[in-house]
Amino acid sequence: MTTTRRFTADDMLKFNNVNLDYYTETYNIPFYFEYLATWPEYFYTVETPHDGTVMGYVMGKVEGDKPRKKWHGHVTALTVAPEFRRLGLARKMMDLLEEITEKIHKAYFVDLFVRVSNKIAVGMYEKLGYTTYRRVLQYYSGKHAEDGFDMRKSTALDPEKKAMIPLGRDIHPEELDATL
Repeated sequence: MTTTRRFTADDMLKFNNVNLDYYTETYNIPFYFEYLATWPEYFYTVETPHDGTVMGYVMGKVEGDKPRKKWHGHVTALTVAPEFRRLGLARKMMDLLEEITEKIHKAYFVDLFVRVSNKIAVGMYEKLGYTTYRRVLQYYSGKHAEDGFDMRKSTALDPEKKAMIPLGRDIHPEELDATL
């Protein structure tokens, strides 16, 4: 049994076991605080019931342009500690984020970025109904620079799944806003 609850500032002192993973993007503390303050409804953690060990977390936001059906939920981070993977925790947190996107924010789709090399995550997102909308060249910078996939899943507000139709070309990071 696990406990899913809203992320709190104290959790930032307890999530090293989750963040010390190659595929997990780790941000600075002000970044986490900004998300916690601005989009608290999108920031959840899953913990063990016996000692409160953080097993994983999801953080996201809502963004875009409402009138043009670009209003969407965005998964900024979804991660599960290696020892707690393959238990369905990522699916549980994604289901929660998708529900918040559709029912609270009335948004048309959910998007996320994932490293092209992270085949396990890409496969998981595909099983959850996400498709690759576009490839973003050199989306991930730094020591382990590589391309990222922008993956999307429509909500019930986009019954024709127009938001999921692939762009049909690769883009550069500076083009992201223009090709939303």
